[in-house]
Parts: sequence; C-alpha cells; structure tokens
Amino acid sequence: MKTVNQMRLSFPSKSRNEAFARGAVSAFITALDPTVSELNDLKTAVSEAVTNCIVHGYRRKNGTIYIYASVREDNTVTVKIRDKGVGIEDIEQAMQPLFTTSPEEERAGLGFAVMQSFCDKVRVKSAPGKGTTVTLIKKIGADE
Repeated sequence: MKTVNQMRLSFPSKSRNEAFARGAVSAFITALDPTVSELNDLKTAVSEAVTNCIVHGYRRKNGTIYIYASVREDNTVTVKIRDKGVGIEDIEQAMQPLFTTSPEEERAGLGFAVMQSFCDKVRVKSAPGKGTTVTLIKKIGADE
C-alpha cells in the first residue's frame, strides 16, 4: 500500500512535551476525518508511548524523542515513537500488564496494555543501551 502522507518530529524528553506530541499526531491525522473515538484512541496511545520514553527510556534525564508518522492509501496510520535511552532487556516481560521498572514512582505498568487496547497493532523493538521504538498502527474508518 502506498504512503500518501508522512511527518517527522523530534523534541526534548520533557513531560511538558507529551501534550505537544499528542496534539501534533492528532493534527496530522485530522485530514482523514477520524471519529472522536479514533482520534482519542490514537492520542492516548501516543501519550503512553511518549511517557514511556521519558520515564523509562531516559529515566527522566535529558534525551530526544523522535516521532515518525505516515498514512497509507487505505487510511492506515503508522506512528513510530523512538528514544535512544536505556532500552528494554525483556520486551515480552515489559509488555505484561502491571509490569513496571519504576515501582517507586507508583507506575501502574499498563502503558503497553493501553496502547494495545487502542491500536490495531503495537510492535516494540529495543536493545539494551540503544533505545526503543514503539510502532502504533491504527486504521481510521475501520468501523464504517
């Protein structure tokens, strides 16, 4: 399927930029005329992924978050959110509901579960010491 639009962003790994990322991706897909539910689903998934970069990837230290988003002819949106942080040693374990590497911050460990519930597909690639890329895939208009 052919890509018909795409965007790239990068910004500092600051908590205040989580809303910026959510808004930027939201604005990017508005041309697809998503339902309010579809828009909120993707915004929530993006928020979770960006928060994971800040809290777990960079452990609240300075870093850069990278977002690449694309739209295919069939209105499938792909959003890749990447950090160059500490990486994930065991992706399967990290994706289990309630697993967290930050219990002292009272993290619920539901980030990946939330992303999976709001997207059609979630892929995670990571390498310790090299960072993590979370790919969110959602078809807009799939319920029609």
